[in-house]
Amino acid sequence: MEVGVLCFDVLKILRPFGEKRIKGFFQMEVRRTDTLAERIIAAIKNAAEMYYRLVLVVGESGSGKTAGLQEVRRLTRAPVINVNLELSRQMLDLTERQRALQLPRMLKEIASGKKRDAFLLDNIEMIFDVALRQDPLRLLKGLSRNQTTVAAWPGLCDGQFLTYAAPGHPEYRRYGKSDLGGLILVSSAG
Repeated sequence: MEVGVLCFDVLKILRPFGEKRIKGFFQMEVRRTDTLAERIIAAIKNAAEMYYRLVLVVGESGSGKTAGLQEVRRLTRAPVINVNLELSRQMLDLTERQRALQLPRMLKEIASGKKRDAFLLDNIEMIFDVALRQDPLRLLKGLSRNQTTVAAWPGLCDGQFLTYAAPGHPEYRRYGKSDLGGLILVSSAG
């Protein structure tokens, strides 16, 4: 069976074709036949036991993250929130400074309106905007303290680093193992 999960403390990276425990406290069974939605649902169940109940569905544009979240919504009735759309609506009348100051509160309000065991965040690119002066991973971790949060992360994870954008791009972000401890990452790559 091929490697499917890499663990750094309680970090898990779920990939199709199984899983392997490298180091950590939790292990999840992922079968060769599991779809992306099935892997996300398994991750949601495991996230309930963790401090940060954050599941990142990681993949590049066009890798099936949105389709996977929509299937999870269909199977579990967990709401899908289009973050870019919701934040854009709320930020229309705000200055750039007000947007930066109020983003964490607005994101929390968007999520708190969804009283479910879990909610699914799609199209999160806006939280990477440099004008908002925010740490996107920290924002998502904050949301996941009170409710299981699944977010479609538009980027890559190579087992060492979670990235968004390319080096040199103004919105480029790179998170190492110390930033990712206690999170569950699900690869959307098929």
